[in-house]
Amino acid sequence: MTPGQAAEAIERVLLEGLDPEAAPARSAVRVPAGELLLMPAASAAYAGVKIAGVAPANPAAGLPRITGSYLLMDGPTLQPVALLDGAALTALRTPAVTAVALSRLAAPDAAHLVLFGTGPQAYGHLDALLAVRPLTRVTVVARSEAPAEALVRYARALGLAAAVGTPAAVAEADLVVCCTTARTPLFDGALVPDHAAVAAVGSHEPDAREVDGVLVGRAELYVEARAAALREAGDLLMAGVTGAEVLWNLAELVRGEVPVPSGRPRFFKSVGMAWEDLAVAAEAHRRGL
Repeated sequence: MTPGQAAEAIERVLLEGLDPEAAPARSAVRVPAGELLLMPAASAAYAGVKIAGVAPANPAAGLPRITGSYLLMDGPTLQPVALLDGAALTALRTPAVTAVALSRLAAPDAAHLVLFGTGPQAYGHLDALLAVRPLTRVTVVARSEAPAEALVRYARALGLAAAVGTPAAVAEADLVVCCTTARTPLFDGALVPDHAAVAAVGSHEPDAREVDGVLVGRAELYVEARAAALREAGDLLMAGVTGAEVLWNLAELVRGEVPVPSGRPRFFKSVGMAWEDLAVAAEAHRRGL
């Protein structure tokens, strides 16, 4: 399943009337190794649940930080029809959601992506954004040189001008994507150009953030769902956002019901929601993948 097909699946369920505000909340349980996440969702045709593990110590042992499985069921009977790799599903659907948002929030000629992070989400976001935007240049910003250089080589193989950079590179960005495990801001939000669109996907905790209050205060704000963001989006909560009235949700954006101003940054904050997993898992099953 390509990143473009995953993005189309996300768009389709929203255009068909899915209300992200009514989606079930994620359950999180602290365990010795980290955190277990339980994410159920249902539609008339399918139901499903993802059980994901977040194990912060895994990368040091050469293991994925995100683990888990996805059980897809027939909607009318709730009989199991497929079992999917939960980490692979997450690596596909999160960039797809970002691509759906940034395809609408980016300037028409946006070509320079500044990408924070070097894990699976960084690769997935690069692939997904290439499916929806005419990118020509990528600047990779990361804590470690070797993984950053590896991602640069990958981007060059895709035909992009790519280099390792510093956080100050956001000053020249058309698009900024943050997909890291950072708990404090990655860059100075005052540097982001007015024409730029920014997405942050790395955290779903109210006390962790990748962008600062300066950017949040300057930007038009978009989320998957207001209810989920006001529970989990530390990027917004730690910047003092407490009311739903300043947030637009993804369904409204996809249906063209919200403003997309050109004179200020546009910021999309994603925390990950169960309906997104269901949309992509159901599409994979329909395609016989």
